[in-house]
Amino acid sequence: MFIRTERLFLRPAWPEDWQELKAAIADERVVRNLARAPWPYTDADAQAFVALPQDRLFPRFLTTVPGARGSRIVGGIGLMSEQGRAEIGYWLAPDAWGRGYATEAASAVLRLARTLGHRCVGAWHFLDNPASGRVLEKIGLRGTGLVTERSSLGRTAPAPSRECVVRFTGSSDCDDGSTPEDGLEPGMRAA
Repeated sequence: MFIRTERLFLRPAWPEDWQELKAAIADERVVRNLARAPWPYTDADAQAFVALPQDRLFPRFLTTVPGARGSRIVGGIGLMSEQGRAEIGYWLAPDAWGRGYATEAASAVLRLARTLGHRCVGAWHFLDNPASGRVLEKIGLRGTGLVTERSSLGRTAPAPSRECVVRFTGSSDCDDGSTPEDGLEPGMRAA
């Protein structure tokens, strides 16, 4: 499965991507905000990630920026099955921060989640990572009021995290021109 956005190309990881993936993610500032990525991030971690099988209902993508010399890996994004619902997770390499890539990629994956039939998508962000919370709000997720201690393999101790969620009212075709907010339940749209 592939997704093309205005500036990005989202694609599955391939075995030959492991070195570029490691170079992009192996930064403690990135890994400490992820639940499942260990710190330090090793060659074996990158090789294991690119070897994971894809799930058609919960796809994972590398976020790449196309250019004259090919597409450069700048992050990762995907859907995961957590406690009976879809959850979105993402990361960006520090040199890609502040360019709107996370919002662009997450918006595309949220549209895909709706197309795949997910009625609800959740996410968590560590409270000391407000930029991630802003991305989630921009794409239509809203805080549930639940803040809990969550673990991260990249941190030495659990940290407070905020739960966000979006519920869709109907199905969508990912190419129909709609935005993620077009199918949100009333009261869930951004102000």
